Amino acid sequence: MHLLKGRRGRVAVIAAVVAVGVIGSTVAAQATSSIKSGLTVYYIPKDTLNPYEVIADRGGKLALTKMGSKQVVQSGTKDTAAAQLPAIQTAIQTGANAIVIAGNDPAALCPQLKQAQAKGIAVVAFDSDVNCRQLFINQADTETIGRSQIQTLAKEMGYKGEFAILSAASTATNQNAWIKFMKDELKLPKYKNMKLVKIYYGNDDPKDSLQATESMLQAYPNLKGIESPTTVGISSAAQYLSNSKYKGKVVLQGLGLPSQMKKYVLNGTLKDFALWNPEDLGYLAGYAAAAIASGDIKGKVGETFTAGKLGKYKIIKGAGGPEVILGPPFLFNKKNVAKFNF
Repeated sequence: MHLLKGRRGRVAVIAAVVAVGVIGSTVAAQATSSIKSGLTVYYIPKDTLNPYEVIADRGGKLALTKMGSKQVVQSGTKDTAAAQLPAIQTAIQTGANAIVIAGNDPAALCPQLKQAQAKGIAVVAFDSDVNCRQLFINQADTETIGRSQIQTLAKEMGYKGEFAILSAASTATNQNAWIKFMKDELKLPKYKNMKLVKIYYGNDDPKDSLQATESMLQAYPNLKGIESPTTVGISSAAQYLSNSKYKGKVVLQGLGLPSQMKKYVLNGTLKDFALWNPEDLGYLAGYAAAAIASGDIKGKVGETFTAGKLGKYKIIKGAGGPEVILGPPFLFNKKNVAKFNF
């Protein structure tokens, strides 16, 4: 079953947030009057070079500008916890009001993030969770993402053959959570003729991801599929496949950006891919961070807040604590991919 085949027949569903934990997304956006202006919110992405992260951060800037507040984007160029630590320290030293972070490691960042919270700085994780935040902004239900990736890949592979996973960093919280549910899905009888041969890590680096793609195809000559739940990984794999003898023979599935993947869908390298709108994810995180920093909410299960144009959200209980779900992912294919420019 495809992940999402249009809501009310409209491709625009990716921007209309409709999911568990969302309340009245069609209600006209109303700014919450009690949210303070003049806040400074540090956005700390996995790295500053990943196009997905850049788009998500841009969404945060749109939200904070709308509220009369300021965004500061700071991180390293590698997907490591060590590369993110200086940004957390700077946020603390400069007296930031909030930190929005996509964690490269769920635990390694906690001493510094706990220090930030002790200073009264709101800590919100988005995209990739950490163990020590007040609230997590989840792009979509974690289990749904993991299972649906295998469901779509399996259908396109004919439910048989070997496949490999091309992930980001080995410590990335979101990647590991999705892969866990991929493995759970594979235990079902209908996948008995499919085999996951190995998980490769491209560290969200184009060069590393290209090398990983080449390595898996050399190591497993009978490989029939590649699953890459990372935008850098899937675009790198598509680049490699499109110029190789494997084009049209090895199924590629995963999470990608339309701006990067359109040409590969149109030239037949892959049939389709999934994602949500990363700009909306960053936008939602901005409103959540501002609401906590303003004292509107504490990040507790059952609380609600308004996220500008996206409408009202309710905080639910997630696997790692309180979270908000942006909405369901969307399947991009030849019929619709050209309609999106992020």
